[in-house]
Order: sequence, then C-alpha cells, then structure tokens
Amino acid sequence: MPVERTLTIIKPDAVAAGNAGRIIARLEQEGFTIVAMKKLALSEAQARGFYAVHGERPFFEDLVAFMTSGPIVPMVLERESAVAALREVMGATDSLKAAEGTIRNLYGTDIERNAIHGSDGPDTAEVERAFFFSSLEQA
Repeated sequence: MPVERTLTIIKPDAVAAGNAGRIIARLEQEGFTIVAMKKLALSEAQARGFYAVHGERPFFEDLVAFMTSGPIVPMVLERESAVAALREVMGATDSLKAAEGTIRNLYGTDIERNAIHGSDGPDTAEVERAFFFSSLEQA
C-alpha cells in the first residue's frame, strides 16, 4: 500500500470542547504521522474559498458560519492509504450515524458539528493541503 498524505481539520466544536488533544492522540494511535499542524481562525473569505465546492448547497452559509465560529486545527497527516484510513477513523459525516468508537461518534454532535474534516480523495487532499500549508511546511 502506498504512503499518502491527507488533510484533516479539527473543527471549531471539537476545539471549543477541549477535544483537540484527544483527537490528535487518537490519530497518532491509528498510525498517522503529523507532518504539519497549526491552530488558526478562518476568515469568512477563507472559509468560503475552502468550501467553494459546496457553494450551491443549501447548507453552505451554515457551514461557513460554523467554520468561522472559533479556532480550527488543520493538519497534514501521513501513513499508508492515509485518505481511506482517515475516513474510516473519522466515521460517517453525521455523528449520529457514525460507528461506535469513531472520532465523529465520540466527539461530534450531528451532521454539521461533527468534530473533524478529512479529504475525500488523493487529488482533493493535495489541493486542501496546499490551502493551509506551503510546500516548505509539508517538507
């Protein structure tokens, strides 16, 4: 299996609840190496840019408001099959439907406040990583 890099974001709900450290520890326990990490607050323009793919969806404005409601922790993660492995560890998008023991099951509230974002494919991961981290930061 190839070693990949992916992007994850610990979302404002999980940061505000004090769960960022637990989520980071879980990711490391699952075999991910943290290549880059920072804590920041997204501006409205940045949130709109990052989630532009969802711009026409009915939930877009709520998503932008949520993602600008507090600090986030984006990270570049690396391991074999990182994209698929992260999606499995995160659980279903709707925290209420996420499998027991997944990050979203443990730390999310619902489909919107679901604690963590993860890239949905290798191509998306590349674009998303570049949004938050320079090539120098990902070295």
